[in-house]
Amino acid sequence: MRKTIISNVFVATVGLAATLACNAATVLPDDDELMPTGKGWGQRVPPGQEKQPPSNAKPQGNNGIVYHGGPVILGTTNAYYIWYGNWSGNSAMTILPDFVGNIGGSPYFNINTTYYNGSNVHVSNSVHYGGSTTDSGSTALSDAGIQNVVANAISSGRLPKDTNAVYFVLTSAEVNETSGFCTQYCGWHTHGTIGGADIKYSFVGNPDRCPSACAAQPTGPNGNAGADGMASIIAHELEEAVTDPDLNAWYDRRGYENADKCAWTFGTTYAAGGNGAVANMQLGSRNYLIQQNWVNAGGGYCAKSY
Repeated sequence: MRKTIISNVFVATVGLAATLACNAATVLPDDDELMPTGKGWGQRVPPGQEKQPPSNAKPQGNNGIVYHGGPVILGTTNAYYIWYGNWSGNSAMTILPDFVGNIGGSPYFNINTTYYNGSNVHVSNSVHYGGSTTDSGSTALSDAGIQNVVANAISSGRLPKDTNAVYFVLTSAEVNETSGFCTQYCGWHTHGTIGGADIKYSFVGNPDRCPSACAAQPTGPNGNAGADGMASIIAHELEEAVTDPDLNAWYDRRGYENADKCAWTFGTTYAAGGNGAVANMQLGSRNYLIQQNWVNAGGGYCAKSY
């Protein structure tokens, strides 16, 4: 999927992101119900693939997002990082493990507990950082190349094969994702069959490659604008991968998943880092500027906590 470009606190960048999202989405008619791509916009249901029927889970409610019958990730979600490219000496390798290691149990991730499967079992507020590995090679990766990076990490034994996990391929600034990084998205999530199992994975690009498109602000509260921008993209992809892992569970009629509905919104912010940066939440000992997420309750709304 994913992702629609992560929000920016500056009007010019917000305008660019909105333009990119519109270019991807508005060519489709308003009366056609769409399904998600994982990249922040909806698409028509492919020929021969029927739409999933609505779930009989109760209560359904009318919260601006609909359950379409697919699975969600239950219990503790494990998160694995694959550092792809040249990350030598980059503080991201400390900042981003800290981020995902502290997001579980937070008021922010608790928003995802408002989502459930067809048996009315809800997503839990539990995330575990399962570790990381490194990889390198090409400076131009395709969507298929991202899946290959994940498959290689698993088949080599560098990371475990885990169906209750999301694998994040984090690319350094010199690496491009050729299907639209910096022009159509900053990250995305999807799933694929790897080693005979349904594996959920995500691409997250480094905003240092295109700050005007993918960085939320020119400086970050942790002193690394690229890493601070990636934290918000990771949050976006993680919450969508948990509530819509196979792209057939929770989304609205335009094919927007929960985080898509709140992309580029941050709520109230405060000064952090002493370098002109702002943040909107503290997780562990660090401050972050993280986009809001869609609460599937109370009619539906964007928020930083639930």
